[in-house]
Amino acid sequence: MSNPVYGKHAVKLKSSAKIASPIWTLVVAFILFLVWTPFQVGLFNGNRTDFEKPLYIAALISLLMLLGWVALDAAKSKITEQRDLIPLAAVLLPITYNLSLLVAVSNYRAMNMMFIQSMFAAIFIISVYLLKQARINVIIQNSLLTIAYFIVAFGLLNWLGSWKLAGSLVGWFSGTVQGGRYNDAVMIDSNGLRLTSIFQYANTYAAFLMAFLFVAVFALVRSRKRYAGLAHGLMLVPVIVSILLTLSRGGLVMLPVVFILLLLFLKPLQQILWIVHLGIAGVISLIIAAPVTNVGIELNELYTSAAALKGWGYLLGGSLTAAVLSWLIQRYAAPWLGRKLHRLDTRKRSGLWIPLGSVLLVGIIAFLFIGTSMKNILPANMETRLENINFNQHSVLERITFYKDAMKVVKDYPILGTGGGGWASLYEHYQNNPYVSLQVHNFFLQYLIEVGVLGFIVFMGFILYIFYKYLLGYVKREKDEFANGFFYLIIALSILLHSLLDFNLSYAFMGILVFIGLAGMTVAMDSKPLKRNWNKQWLRWGYFSVLGTGSLILLFILVGYIGSSNAIAKGKQLLRVSQMYEEIKEPFVKVLNQRPGHPEAAIYLSSLNQQVFNQTLNEQFLDESYQIVTRALKKEPYNKQLLTQLADYYDLKGQGELALGVYRDHAVDFVWDVKWIDTLISRSLAMGAEANTLRDDAGKQAYFNTGLEAYAKVLAGVEYLKTLPPEQLQGRPYSVTPTIALNVGKIQLLTGEPEKAETTLGLGLNENYGDLLNSSNLWEMDWYGTLISRAYDQGLAAYKRDDEDSMETNLNFGLQAYNQIVADLDYQKTLPPEELQGKPLAIPPTITLNIGKMKMINGKLQDAAATLKSGLTEDYSDTTNREMARWYLAALKRSNVDLDQTVYDQLLAADPAALEQVDTAAALQF
Repeated sequence: MSNPVYGKHAVKLKSSAKIASPIWTLVVAFILFLVWTPFQVGLFNGNRTDFEKPLYIAALISLLMLLGWVALDAAKSKITEQRDLIPLAAVLLPITYNLSLLVAVSNYRAMNMMFIQSMFAAIFIISVYLLKQARINVIIQNSLLTIAYFIVAFGLLNWLGSWKLAGSLVGWFSGTVQGGRYNDAVMIDSNGLRLTSIFQYANTYAAFLMAFLFVAVFALVRSRKRYAGLAHGLMLVPVIVSILLTLSRGGLVMLPVVFILLLLFLKPLQQILWIVHLGIAGVISLIIAAPVTNVGIELNELYTSAAALKGWGYLLGGSLTAAVLSWLIQRYAAPWLGRKLHRLDTRKRSGLWIPLGSVLLVGIIAFLFIGTSMKNILPANMETRLENINFNQHSVLERITFYKDAMKVVKDYPILGTGGGGWASLYEHYQNNPYVSLQVHNFFLQYLIEVGVLGFIVFMGFILYIFYKYLLGYVKREKDEFANGFFYLIIALSILLHSLLDFNLSYAFMGILVFIGLAGMTVAMDSKPLKRNWNKQWLRWGYFSVLGTGSLILLFILVGYIGSSNAIAKGKQLLRVSQMYEEIKEPFVKVLNQRPGHPEAAIYLSSLNQQVFNQTLNEQFLDESYQIVTRALKKEPYNKQLLTQLADYYDLKGQGELALGVYRDHAVDFVWDVKWIDTLISRSLAMGAEANTLRDDAGKQAYFNTGLEAYAKVLAGVEYLKTLPPEQLQGRPYSVTPTIALNVGKIQLLTGEPEKAETTLGLGLNENYGDLLNSSNLWEMDWYGTLISRAYDQGLAAYKRDDEDSMETNLNFGLQAYNQIVADLDYQKTLPPEELQGKPLAIPPTITLNIGKMKMINGKLQDAAATLKSGLTEDYSDTTNREMARWYLAALKRSNVDLDQTVYDQLLAADPAALEQVDTAAALQF
């Protein structure tokens, strides 16, 4: 007997009575891949190295499956209809990413995105082949639903305190479980506690939930078996509750949009059933949302079994109620409605009225929850999120800014794009304000940036043709024939539409779902015979040869890349446990021999060589550091850490002008990075002061002008940020920092503008230093001493409260003041005695002591030891001198170098108890 809603069968697929065993091997591998992938390959568009190894393994597995398909289908494949051309076209997607490699702004990111696109193409081709088999099609649908339901349950286990159980379920094969807990399955941000499940990002989880909410309703309505209908009905409430717990405004906005669009594909009977099932589950979900939310928040702070049981009671009770009601509706109401609406179902355009009415219904519901007291039934955090849904709230304004900045990139890289991950490398050059976003928050714009107009046309042509041919067939034929295809349409359409607002396809698993969805639509599309004879042997074998050869090449590369990922992990581990230079160096060298532009390996090895140079003063290590950095920068010219390493190299070589040049030349690439500008200004002062000591007036003025020009841009930037809409967050802090004010003030003082210098100081000194502006001895040694002492106290206090930003700000402020003292003394030593007029030629011990401590807190142990040693005297009866000796020995001990025996003996003789204090200072974890 046929299903009262969808008819006897969904799609005219191939008979599955006789399917060869090798195909089943491929099916099992495909399903296991779908199970493994979501817990391994998370967010990855080439920006996070911690996901690179799982990505490479996933790409390798997909290509192995593709080769298996080639072996199975090459001999009997035919190209006789339009559908057969689409797998051929899928190969163009990774090819466009290969082309973008020619102009890639980051070779590392571009290569990773090429692997991802190759994986997507492979999954698409395999899916088209498998889904043509009716039995396999059903198995894959059920597998996708099972995986989705497990992900929902996994998220709720974490929300309701059972994170140990959740972690144990996947920890044996997932590297994301640490300490028995899946990282950030429930996370806290400025909006409060948010459910993210496996995705570690609430908005993408909301997109996933939205897709499978509609798939679950679809499966419920078409289900013929009672237990299946109960299972799908049972999951409706958990999915809706999970959507609410994500606190995703994008999800709440896009959910009714996708829902109404999907209704247009359904007959009136199906539309009514969808609305009834979702309405019942939605009402139940809203009733239990507040207690489930509150229990989750409580359990996140302190686990109690009573609270956990209470939460599960609400959730399971609501789920069972919805399941029973859904089963009753399907068992009794659906057949009755089917008979009553039979004539209406056969009328043209009969399916338009309910979607149009749904638009009004959605508007009324939105008004009730946003504009009336009905919102009070929601938890406070959800209520706040709903109230903030408008076009003037910060996330909307920020996204608009991203999109405008993205078009600036497209304008400069129009044809082939920037290569994969190009936005992450370039956005700081184009950004309107100092936000931090490695994603454009619009998949289509990000794709356009990466592959340019050429690749974007290929991609849009690919997906639009599939949608067009599917919809064309849907309109022309009986809709019942397309039930299986509709399952896949729901997945692809839901995720792609939500991707207009976010970066869902940067999650490899989400991309895999979309391409499986497109494959399912391809199988069910309206496919006509080809007018021309494409079924030529040379074309078929040429296609399979390209696939086979390309796959083998990529497999060879991927095996090497997996080895390099293992080597990096080994090198990072050795950095923590080994003191042997050659042992630590070996794995990083292995990586760079294969991948010279690998940024992480280059940074680690370059830094290691610079550290060894500091200890040995052997130029060989410094030269090797330079070679590593410059070679990597050819592949990664916008990598900020590599550029910083290059500047550090020039500093160690005593080439301060070249180090300054790195910051000056790349200031345009990091326009809103106030730390970069801060460093540029401090280096300009240092070089100008050095030129002043050498009586090089032209050089002094040139360096000072560099600093003053950078400062002018900071002032302009501060004024510009005041013009942003008040609802828009500016992003990273951007202001005249204390160190900028100190250094620019010094430049202005040295150029004969003391009034400007004092004004500039006033712009940068916060409430902790405000009284220093009223001092009668500005820029003198005592004033510097007070400033440094204050900076040390503030930095230490920030360290104790674990406020890294404040600690860094205060310590840098003190260290910059110290640099100015040193520069002043260097200059004064060049003056004739009659011009000194009592100016000090030595740094007071208290300043030296504080600076030594500050350098230790900053982790600059060798610098700290050198500074402290420079201030030591032979007078160990002096308490300041003894304290300096203690910290000096502590710095040596922390550096794992031999203690200064002379100082050790003198300190021991003066104060036998001091050695215990040395051990205490050395043990402090800064």
